[in-house]
Amino acid sequence: MAAEIKPAPGVNQDKFSSNRKPILLHKLEGCNDDINDACIIPGVEGVISICDDRTVRIWLKRDSGQYWISVCSDMGANVTAMTYCANNRHLFAGLENGTIKEFVVESDFNRMTLVREYAAAHTGRVTGLIFSEEDEWIISIGRDKVFQYHSTENGKRIGCWLTEAWYTALQYDHASKYAFTGDYSGQIQMFHLQNPSCTLVTTLKTHTGSIRSLAWDSDKQLLFSGSFDQSIIVWDIGGRQGTAYELQGHHNKVTALCYTSTERLLFSGGEDGVIVCWDMAANRKETAKWIESNICQACSRPFFWNIKSMIDQRQLGLRQHHCRYCGQALCANCSSQRIPIPSMGFEFEVRVCDACHVQLKAANQTPLASFHDAKHSIVAMDLDVSKKRLLTVGQDRVIKIWDVTALLQ
Repeated sequence: MAAEIKPAPGVNQDKFSSNRKPILLHKLEGCNDDINDACIIPGVEGVISICDDRTVRIWLKRDSGQYWISVCSDMGANVTAMTYCANNRHLFAGLENGTIKEFVVESDFNRMTLVREYAAAHTGRVTGLIFSEEDEWIISIGRDKVFQYHSTENGKRIGCWLTEAWYTALQYDHASKYAFTGDYSGQIQMFHLQNPSCTLVTTLKTHTGSIRSLAWDSDKQLLFSGSFDQSIIVWDIGGRQGTAYELQGHHNKVTALCYTSTERLLFSGGEDGVIVCWDMAANRKETAKWIESNICQACSRPFFWNIKSMIDQRQLGLRQHHCRYCGQALCANCSSQRIPIPSMGFEFEVRVCDACHVQLKAANQTPLASFHDAKHSIVAMDLDVSKKRLLTVGQDRVIKIWDVTALLQ
């Protein structure tokens, strides 16, 4: 039975006051261990999920309106990553032991047949998989700190790259053959994939926490990264100017991102149990760079490390803060105002100086994102725009399917 989202107790009610809400259609339950990922099967009322109980499961919607397991296949190890291609029904499963298995799913989705096993793909947990049908490559990352891609035609490895931290997120642009990887240290690497080798193009460094999810806008050439530092950063890769926009809407780790280029909407999910729908068609401003100073740039009082000025002015040093709009270094007294700045991605109230507060208060501060309570801490998400369905995987070992028609209008 369909249910409408309502805010959880203790959650800021104002952020959930939108009239356009996702509607909960289905809950898929019965997994006895953590679910690591799941996807909506295109063209079919079905879902594929992977779990720490070593199984890949295919769920099909029956005449009763309920989802039941059609296939439950034991992989021999915890299944930690997956990718599915609807065109040829090829399913790839990455395992805890580093193995990648390739299957063909039957047209009735009642059976899956093993095609190839990439037994020595990784020496540690596989953390991300993407299949490029055009190139016939299976691209993978793992906790062995290796990024690599194999030919699905002959099973041989084409190229690889070893980094200094666990790889945790993967994205790929099929047209340009650029791959993006996020790692445990918070860095994002951009590779150009060729046959027989890959080239490191650049490294993006802004996040202060591990990268958990990446999404790609092939039309505008924007890369979205969600991190354990609770922030989302939008990287303008196509502009080649190093422009980056910040999106601040979560109060815990950002764990999942889904983007639709037709509606230009970004869906984000986090451990705070909130789904945020971001309007990426709106005009946004780049995050202000913080200025470093030894004194408050408004009242000239010294900060606590400026011993000389403290002695000269005969007063205690103050703690340094920053205005989120102009980036000035200020004391607490000169930055006491709080206001949301949606155009800069700050949907919650943030610290600003007095001058910027007057300017922002007079300007239009209409929210550019809507907030929705998922009622579980989100591990992964998948979006099917054609069906107007959003899937969320929770730490509660439940898969939820939402009707997001109202958000896509």
